[in-house]
Amino acid sequence: MDLGSLIGIVVCLGLMVYGIVGSNGMSAMASFIDRDSIFITIGGALMATMAGNTLGSFAGGLKTFTLVFKMPKLSAADMIKEIINLSNVARREGLLSLEEAASNIDDAFLKKGILLVVDGTDPELVRAIMETEMDAIDARHKANIGVWEGIGSMGPAWGMIGTLIGLINMLKNLSDPTSIGPAMAVALVTTFYGSLMANWICTPVATKLKMQNGDELTVKGIEVEGLLSIQAGENPRVIEEKLKSFLTPKQAAEFVSDDGGGGGE
Repeated sequence: MDLGSLIGIVVCLGLMVYGIVGSNGMSAMASFIDRDSIFITIGGALMATMAGNTLGSFAGGLKTFTLVFKMPKLSAADMIKEIINLSNVARREGLLSLEEAASNIDDAFLKKGILLVVDGTDPELVRAIMETEMDAIDARHKANIGVWEGIGSMGPAWGMIGTLIGLINMLKNLSDPTSIGPAMAVALVTTFYGSLMANWICTPVATKLKMQNGDELTVKGIEVEGLLSIQAGENPRVIEEKLKSFLTPKQAAEFVSDDGGGGGE
């Protein structure tokens, strides 16, 4: 589990609650809970976002919320080590030996690439097939990210709609001056909910999913370049240095391959 996301969301909630009850006590929480405002803001934002998507894509986007708490199965450095191990196998036993190695690999994308290489597929065709799949993965991820960005943009807008509704109802009933303050407070709660949706949940989730998408595509880019280098018969050490260009300077400097090599310049 990625504790960064969990801690960030929980601490944000704690800070918000502290700001509400810090001076006025727990009784102040009641002023920030309003059923109608919840229906207008949260319901309106969700339904407006759904209207811009298919039901399936909308539901699929919401399900990705749990992904922000998960750590990636393989880092870029781990994948480079995996590629180097495969290149050593291919160098010792030939490309056909990779077919047996593929049976022990869980990564479907890497396994597909290995089988294409073993079958003697033209390198340009291997690259085209794998990059096409990468584009499809990127498109699916962006569709899910778009759902969260949509909710994040709709939240404040529907919060303002709820505020306008509250203000209109308040202005139609000015005969009782004592009701103006409470009515104004309720009207503003909808704006609060909209801002909360956007900045506490939706924007952080979309940002995290973008980061995970970038990391996954980087790993898959390493797989593509690594397999093509293996197919071309390049030396494992050369492959290692080539693939380390995908790492940050710090990661490259700290990199040590499983065979004891590695290290940055």
